[in-house]
Amino acid sequence: MTGPLTGLRVLELAGLAPAPFACTVLSDLGAEVLRIDRAAVVRPPGGATRVSDPLTRGRRSVGVDLKHPDGAAAVLRLVERADVLVEGFRPGVCERLGLGPDVCLERNPRLVYARMTGYGQHGPMAERAGHDINYLALSGALEPLGPGDGPPLPPLNYVADFGGGGMLLAVGVLAALWERERSGRGQVVDASMVEGAALLSGIVHGLHAQGLWRRERGGNLFDGSAPWYRSYACADGKFVAVGALEPQFWAELVRRLDLAEEALPDPHDPTAWPELTRRLESAFATRTRDEWAALLEGADACVTPVLSPFEAPEHPHNRARASFVDVDGHAQPAPAPRFSRTPGAVASGSPLPGEHTRTALAEWGLDPEEIDGLTASGALRQG
Repeated sequence: MTGPLTGLRVLELAGLAPAPFACTVLSDLGAEVLRIDRAAVVRPPGGATRVSDPLTRGRRSVGVDLKHPDGAAAVLRLVERADVLVEGFRPGVCERLGLGPDVCLERNPRLVYARMTGYGQHGPMAERAGHDINYLALSGALEPLGPGDGPPLPPLNYVADFGGGGMLLAVGVLAALWERERSGRGQVVDASMVEGAALLSGIVHGLHAQGLWRRERGGNLFDGSAPWYRSYACADGKFVAVGALEPQFWAELVRRLDLAEEALPDPHDPTAWPELTRRLESAFATRTRDEWAALLEGADACVTPVLSPFEAPEHPHNRARASFVDVDGHAQPAPAPRFSRTPGAVASGSPLPGEHTRTALAEWGLDPEEIDGLTASGALRQG
């Protein structure tokens, strides 16, 4: 491991996407992440198929029955040697397992105990089930997304799950570790996807306070209504993205589209947006996406091809920066951000559940006889 977090030990109680994503970020930056998988998902040797999953890459896996009293006790042994514990269960689940923050911090007062939930650890909705779209809706971040004459459209599950959830959980862990350097004490990080998504939507609140954002969906600066900030279909049915917000970029775009000699309305007059959009739609429909990309190469018109996730690794810029890496024969996003002295790296592909039960536990301080006993009792399972 070469990243800036080399030497940091993280215990991950396996869960769904947001918390594992945070652990991937920490692993890519050099942390040693040990994933605690449920014994029920561990398959015997040869009985499982390895998958290529960026959400589980770069760590080892131990199979533990957390409902077995010896299983929970084994995890507490690992807590004593960990810097961080990450869990993404509903509020109260870890407490019922005997692995709540009070118990863990008593074992290891320096532990950063990071918790990921949709609605937070308390509040009227804390116990409710939900997914990204629900958290996005409650945060106020969903309502502005989508056309004015249709329903709000979620941007996949990027915003609440991964941006407001996993990424901010990783930020919270790093902040708590920095504070620990001064106090010598760990603490609980309570990451709510609702609050994270709300934080990401701060620009809307700021623009509205300045009178630059309408309450109605559609007709706003960055929601696809403005002719200079939206995608356009090309002759081949593919798209280009236009972000010519500033006057100099708009002027360059108009020139490159051979519209400079036409009498165009003011691009910042919202009443003119439908007409300008029609003009640009007609212009972009005359060439294919890749023809436009070649024609506008090097131009400050803020136009880029809209690439699929599977085309992006082959784009010359992404190739030049190695923005994607090969993991087990599949392209995956590379670790980010970049560091000049201590670059991050993908330590390994995705583990099979329970693949490293014996070896990892031995390296974390459990002796072979103890591991044998825990395995025989059913508390541990080797994949």
